[in-house]
Amino acid sequence: MKTTLRALILLLIVLWIGGIMFFPIVAATAFSSLPDTHAAGTIVGKCLRILHEEGLFSGMLLVVLLVIASRVDASGRHAALPVLVTSIMLVLTAFSQFWIIPRMESYRLAAGGAIDAVAANDPNRVAFNRFHVISERVEEGVLVAGLVLVFLIAADREAKRD
Repeated sequence: MKTTLRALILLLIVLWIGGIMFFPIVAATAFSSLPDTHAAGTIVGKCLRILHEEGLFSGMLLVVLLVIASRVDASGRHAALPVLVTSIMLVLTAFSQFWIIPRMESYRLAAGGAIDAVAANDPNRVAFNRFHVISERVEEGVLVAGLVLVFLIAADREAKRD
């Protein structure tokens, strides 16, 4: 049971963090391969929404499994810190999915659909770009928190061997 729980926990972390690490490659490929930046942005936006759904699902399941694992573990170790870090990741992901992306989309639509088709000083484009920078920072925050989570899980596993 313990091995199965650990394997599921690790699988969920790998799935979530792996997706976050792979996403910039998808975005760079879309923007470098497609001549139309609007089409590339549409593809990247859809991929980001899928990544967020994956992260929200993985994160919620991860919290449950971390709590169960701490209850099953006879050493009495607590899952408080890994659950806190996972919760931070969940909050950042939800913030991006349900607050940042809808605002970016509303500014894109207000600009006529293709954000690159309007002047660089257009208020909608300026706001879109501002939210885009925030979106990048939030994704970086999820990645950093995920790496912290990996180290916490690894350190906990190492401590159990001692």
